[in-house]
Amino acid sequence: MTSNGRDHFEIPKDVRSMAETSFDQARKAFEQFVSNAEAAAGRIEERNSTMRAGARDISTKALAYAEQNVQASLDYAQSLLKAKDFTEIMKLHGEYVQGQMRALAEQASEMGQTVGRAAMEAVKPNN
Repeated sequence: MTSNGRDHFEIPKDVRSMAETSFDQARKAFEQFVSNAEAAAGRIEERNSTMRAGARDISTKALAYAEQNVQASLDYAQSLLKAKDFTEIMKLHGEYVQGQMRALAEQASEMGQTVGRAAMEAVKPNN
């Protein structure tokens, strides 16, 4: 360690706690979103073969969203490891939370549209 103490960087407990809380909230929101999507997919899949295609689309989207969100979390964690100071940590955290909230809003909108299309297909009379 140098005499000025800059070689050893420790993330303050309050910052770590705030980051963990935000991460847990984002994870819970996404888990609820996936749970709701899976429940909707399960109900839709009970219809007919037309709906099975819609359910597969919903499941595929849910998995893709999960992968995107996990990758974003891993990227965020990696960026925190490279942070040089508290200011940079706070900037990274703010960017991550804002990005995840935007991503979750977009994902929810897209999933809602997909579920809506699948539901409309389910109620169409067979010719």
